[in-house]
Amino acid sequence: MGAREGMLARTWYGLRAYAFIVAMWVRSTMAYRTSFVMMAAGNFVLTALDFLAIMIMFSHVDALGGFSLPEVAFLYGTSSTAFGLADLLLGSFDRVGGRVRDGTLDTMLVRPVPVLAQVAADRFALRRLGRVTQGALVLGWSLTQADIEWTLVSVLLVPVMLLSGAALFGALFVLGGAFQFWAQDAAEVQNSFTYGGTTLLQYPPSVFAKDLVRGVTFVVPLAFVNWLPALRVLGRDDPLGLPGWVDFASPLVAALCCALAGLAWRGGLRAYRSTGS
Repeated sequence: MGAREGMLARTWYGLRAYAFIVAMWVRSTMAYRTSFVMMAAGNFVLTALDFLAIMIMFSHVDALGGFSLPEVAFLYGTSSTAFGLADLLLGSFDRVGGRVRDGTLDTMLVRPVPVLAQVAADRFALRRLGRVTQGALVLGWSLTQADIEWTLVSVLLVPVMLLSGAALFGALFVLGGAFQFWAQDAAEVQNSFTYGGTTLLQYPPSVFAKDLVRGVTFVVPLAFVNWLPALRVLGRDDPLGLPGWVDFASPLVAALCCALAGLAWRGGLRAYRSTGS
């Protein structure tokens, strides 16, 4: 078997292991369905408060940074849905630091299953579907209200930005988990880029200083989650004046970030020396 075939086989095995562990946690969750419904509804309501704050803002102004309510709702919906998907699938990486400190990561190392798959599926929280559902509903409403010129490009960009955005947030979750092999108590640092990042992207880039917009474009490429492709869909100008092809670069940026996250994760595992070291 060649190197490529071996890598594909390991990837497929890891995905199967992830799916098996997720299915186990879903069965456990469904054993208490009333509790699950209440938790999912609570998650839905809590995330809806973010958009409620935006609606209250628009009760006093007609535009925010030159963007109407449906346009801001489009930014909110794409950011929240993409983040919700990543949080649902990979949100458990903030527990890596705790497992490193108490040594429970050792139990994962001795199992014949990739550690990455185990950490990703650890305590899979199906209740996080509440955030995905809420974001998708706001996105659906915005698509019917915003003044968008629907072309083949704009139609394709919407699902592409959602999938690429989820992959970008997922890479940040993995990078944050890898960082905790050294920092051990850095879950809040990770959350500042993930939860903080999705909150940032819910607002138009025009309300922020250009230095901040440059930072989330060229340093931590959060702008590729929704800002750049969304500006293309909404027919808005890029505040940085970047070339037009950059609006379509989200899949490439997401792939590069995922590759970087994979390398960082492997480096973190190699550096791990169990608790107390």
